[in-house]
Amino acid sequence: MKNLFYQPDLSTGTLHLDAEESRHATRVLRKKAGDMIHVTDGKGNLYGCRITDPKSERCTFVIESTEQEKAKPFRIHIAIAPTKNADRIEWFVEKAVEIGVDEISFVECNNSERVSIKTERIEKIAISAMKQSLKFSVPKINSVRQLPDFIKNSASGRKYIAFVDQNNPDELSKVAARNDHYTVLIGPEGDFSPAELDLALQTDFKKVALGPSRLRTETAGVVACHTLNLINF
Repeated sequence: MKNLFYQPDLSTGTLHLDAEESRHATRVLRKKAGDMIHVTDGKGNLYGCRITDPKSERCTFVIESTEQEKAKPFRIHIAIAPTKNADRIEWFVEKAVEIGVDEISFVECNNSERVSIKTERIEKIAISAMKQSLKFSVPKINSVRQLPDFIKNSASGRKYIAFVDQNNPDELSKVAARNDHYTVLIGPEGDFSPAELDLALQTDFKKVALGPSRLRTETAGVVACHTLNLINF
């Protein structure tokens, strides 16, 4: 499988690609009637489809096979403060999806330099990264929430907060166990405030390090995601 197409409504009976996907299939890849393509609904299902009408604005097909993504025994949720430069947080989303992440939340912290994101654009980046990495599931993308609200209401599983602390001996790679559900908090470039750290620790978060280097926000998010995937590889 070299190429993967996306149709979120496939399982409910929509047997065609949208305009953008149709143009890519017919004009870029030169797909013809009778050719096989692979289509995912982004919900863990892969469909082997045969093209019936290769129009560039609406490429139709019939389903000939179905495959379901194997369920994972672990789940990764990264909650991260949006970076001042939007390109950096978009880079994080792209790489995290390629590596493997199940949910991404954005949190507003005391030291945040950006308090909004374009959720629709982020979702498109996540879908593109899913197709690029030949995955069948697109992660859940949540809009920006205040950090205290997230900590109290949205964190679950094993909860970690990445905090720059030279006296912190506990590295994520050493404290996280295999086959678990994880939530990791990544702060802004100015880090979490003492009050935010205290609130997290009082709500069963464990303070962890991501290595000896001081990392940018988006890099820390990728490192956390990659570390948890390696533990479960």
